[in-house]
Amino acid sequence: MTVEEIFQSHSANKLSQSMSRIETCVGHLTPEQLWLRQSSNENAVGNLLLHLAGNVRQWILHGLSCQPDQRDRDGEFSAQDGKPAAELLASLRKTVAEATEIIGSLPPARLQDRVTIQGYQVSVLEAIYHVVEHFSGHTFQIILLTKQHTGRDMGFYAHLSGQSLRKDRLP
Repeated sequence: MTVEEIFQSHSANKLSQSMSRIETCVGHLTPEQLWLRQSSNENAVGNLLLHLAGNVRQWILHGLSCQPDQRDRDGEFSAQDGKPAAELLASLRKTVAEATEIIGSLPPARLQDRVTIQGYQVSVLEAIYHVVEHFSGHTFQIILLTKQHTGRDMGFYAHLSGQSLRKDRLP
């Protein structure tokens, strides 16, 4: 594999891994916990799910694949309640699946192309890197919020302490 192919493959795999972790976390939350905010300057897990779907759609589906940009970024954060977990997860899962397909199928030479997304001029490589980094950061917020709301360990690193292995562990 070329460096470009390794980058694309790892980026798609990282998004899929994070999606799996989000699904695990949300599966442990009640509908109330999904939309729970401790203060007005915090986001609920539900807001983060909306935000991740909007960000991936805008940066990958729109920015790299020229799909329409229909993002309502302010609405992602202002929602106080809304769709149930299953619906939010289905939307995010579909968006991530489309994004990983786009990332995996890009000709490596396109990684150097310049695109404008959210007013930023970036290379395609930078856009992918932004999305993976952004998605990972919010995934860890969702993990922390889930632990705080439920008191549960999600077991993502159990293999490091000799416990059973999980399919979504780091390589």
